[in-house]
Amino acid sequence: MQITWYGHSCFLLTAESGYTILTDPCDRETGYDLHDIVCDAVTISHEHHDHNCLSIFASPPFVIRGAGDHLAGEIPVKGFASYHDNEKGIHRGENTVFLYQFDHLNILHLGDLGHMLSDETIEEIGDIDILFAPIGGVSTINAKTATQIADRLHAKVLIPMHYKTPALHFDVEGLEPLLAANANRRVHYLNANTASLFCDTLGESRLLILDYKR
Repeated sequence: MQITWYGHSCFLLTAESGYTILTDPCDRETGYDLHDIVCDAVTISHEHHDHNCLSIFASPPFVIRGAGDHLAGEIPVKGFASYHDNEKGIHRGENTVFLYQFDHLNILHLGDLGHMLSDETIEEIGDIDILFAPIGGVSTINAKTATQIADRLHAKVLIPMHYKTPALHFDVEGLEPLLAANANRRVHYLNANTASLFCDTLGESRLLILDYKR
């Protein structure tokens, strides 16, 4: 499958069949200027402007929200209820963690998760091939918690999101804390916004850092 990072928590996932799912589309207030995006489906983790902007699409895609079992084309998508903070949503509301089954890969997008996943949720999700995790702290989990979640899910590839870049207008942490917390993972900097990943060549415990699409 192919992964393209548009910035923040927004990734385009392209299956071998050509079917595409976009995650958490963000608006221009973030600093990322997304427009005329084409995809088949979109998942929205929660209703904040930097994760639910549907005006960026050239034509309306199929929209998936909330917990439970969904189907995007022939791709199973499962939502897990969670919170945007560590006090059960009192401050920032609810959040949905999405699990996608793409080309024999289990892919998890944490959205704006604000707390450690429960033991029950960890067990239900199972082992993960690719994990998209927010690391910026402030309004989400930080690098340390993201790394702990990756470890507990036995994620083969950890891809950071929702962190400080030159484009982002938000005041959150950058990559440095994540690198410090992942001395046991091979770090692969990709000087591009797109990566192709295959189930039989993922390897183990890898940190993949993409450049966002400009």
